[in-house]
Amino acid sequence: MPTPTHWIFDLDGTLTLAVHDFDAIRVELGLPLGQGILEALDELPPDVSGPKHQRLDAIERELAYASRPQPGILVRLDELHAAGVPMGILTRNTRDNALASLAAIGAKSYFDPEVVLGRDEAAFKPDPAGILALLARWQAEPARALFAGDGHYDLLTGRAASVQTLHFDTAATFAYPEITDHRVSNWEAPHPLLTR
Repeated sequence: MPTPTHWIFDLDGTLTLAVHDFDAIRVELGLPLGQGILEALDELPPDVSGPKHQRLDAIERELAYASRPQPGILVRLDELHAAGVPMGILTRNTRDNALASLAAIGAKSYFDPEVVLGRDEAAFKPDPAGILALLARWQAEPARALFAGDGHYDLLTGRAASVQTLHFDTAATFAYPEITDHRVSNWEAPHPLLTR
């Protein structure tokens, strides 16, 4: 595979330490377990989903302000930035919360707000629309781009957009090999994609 010239990252659990307890959030919002939170909210009438969306935003905002970086990620971002690699964010969170998370971990300066796409800027993952919008903005070929994330939705999104996928998994179990091109268990070691 060609060395990626454009990188897109998931945020929570990829750049930040994973702190979201999604089942606890589902319980608090009165949503069924085992279904995506955003998908479950979309099935509700607007008068019911509206207040639940507001509560979800508040929960995520509180977590955003308390975000901590994955060990080593700031060094890797600095390497990419120094190499002139365009970088973006695609998250199922909101843009405002994503920017708050990036500020909390000391990474906001690496990302122009216009390339931080949340659920209000693009159809939420696993829809590939967000990746495709970033590629169009950069006039980049999918084969030369990479989407890095820690979850199944991330890998599905990358595959649907025909970009290279990187599975970040601190447990190094690396499920979903059929939709994974690159594997990383920590950001502390120098990254081979930057040096080959």
